[in-house]
Amino acid sequence: MSADVRQVADGTYLVHGGHTNWVILTEGDAVTLVDTGYPGDRRALLDSLARVGAAPEAVTAVLITHAHNDHLGSAEYLSAAHGTPVHLHEAEVPHARGDFLQQVSVPTVLRNSWRPGALPWIAHVVRSGGAARHPVTDPRAFPGPGALDLPGRPVPVHTPGHTDGHCAYHLPDRGVVVSGDALVTGHALARTGGPQLLPGMFHHDRARTLASLDVLGRLDADVLLPGHGPVHRGPVADAARRARERALRGG
Repeated sequence: MSADVRQVADGTYLVHGGHTNWVILTEGDAVTLVDTGYPGDRRALLDSLARVGAAPEAVTAVLITHAHNDHLGSAEYLSAAHGTPVHLHEAEVPHARGDFLQQVSVPTVLRNSWRPGALPWIAHVVRSGGAARHPVTDPRAFPGPGALDLPGRPVPVHTPGHTDGHCAYHLPDRGVVVSGDALVTGHALARTGGPQLLPGMFHHDRARTLASLDVLGRLDADVLLPGHGPVHRGPVADAARRARERALRGG
């Protein structure tokens, strides 16, 4: 699979992998990578770096929104092969290490296999290595509060609910929010597109996921880069409001 790389702002690229996204932030020759797709997306991940003129060793750090396999997939590879540090929220560090798992169970997924698109999606998850564990040996908490000294100057924003340590990343200078799975614009199991939450079975704590929409809604940005679905342009506050209204309607 080749990478689908879309430049959405200066030095900011949204990459669509196999049912999941990652983000490349460039500053000169240096790169910050936010999420890494499924393990099976590795070739597309490396291709996406090449498409923006970056080698894997140019990745200054990998930032992970949350430690699910469709976002964590190649983090350990980059760490082992290139010494790339992998950073997450402190509450997500043990999750990335494999100490516990906050992820939808296989029986729950199978009980939802009646949903349109579910069976092809399940097959893709299995083919892409999403059903196996892919822990990171040395995940690290962010080195300090506020903007990180990395390309793009991302600011971690704790948005718990999908997992306890889920983080979005705000890029104030670029008017961008990387929302991970706290706010998406589509999914293989979603009935329609647009700002929304993932189906409820995917969230560790749906009530906290809803509350995190208020956190996202306070961020000053007009480009939303979700973990699933296309880029959304317009005030992130409006996207968060629409997702909340849709969730409360049961959509």
